[in-house]
Amino acid sequence: MTSNFNQTKNKYQVIIFDWDGTLVDSTARIVDSLQMASSEVGLPKLTNHQLQQIIGLGLPEALKKLWPLISSEQLQQMSALYSANFSTHSDVHADFFPKAHEFFEELRGLGYVLAVATGKTRRGLDEMLDGMAVRDVFDITRCADETTSKPDPHMLKEILTVLGLSSEQALMVGDTSFDLDMAKAIDMDAVGMTHGAHESDILLASGASALCQDLNVLLDWIKENG
Repeated sequence: MTSNFNQTKNKYQVIIFDWDGTLVDSTARIVDSLQMASSEVGLPKLTNHQLQQIIGLGLPEALKKLWPLISSEQLQQMSALYSANFSTHSDVHADFFPKAHEFFEELRGLGYVLAVATGKTRRGLDEMLDGMAVRDVFDITRCADETTSKPDPHMLKEILTVLGLSSEQALMVGDTSFDLDMAKAIDMDAVGMTHGAHESDILLASGASALCQDLNVLLDWIKENG
């Protein structure tokens, strides 16, 4: 998408969403995929809670944070196995949170540009966009493997540059401190979603303007504040 769109009277012209744990209820599938992969590679077993805390980072950054002594060979093995597990092998279901399609439709009807900034790979996001038939919902997307992993704000900067907008004209929505810290780094407002990976106190500590427990509450907040 280019910057040639009709700006509205909304405070925020674009709403930028994280993907996993924010729009898609995929936290359990990610954890399951990591557990299977780490077992196959022979890495020390971690708790589900430990694995959940790195959701949002790019995959290489997440793996190095979880297993600081991981070798380059193990890193490659883990990356391949995790991707295969998430795409096809995990039995844990992942789908949009309730009312997501109605949520997208209403926001677009109100004139908001919708974007995604995710720690997923481009291949991983594209698979889900196509598989869930929502590629046309989002005007612009950025992934960790084509920019820089969160909490570096590079992917947000790229989105703003393409759209020709300032950080004050954008809202970031995410379920982890990595999302909110990324937004805070460029003075962008951010809302924390409590139905994902990180707890409410962590989200508040990272500067969330508000906390929302589901997409209906988020929609109401945007209508009132954005």
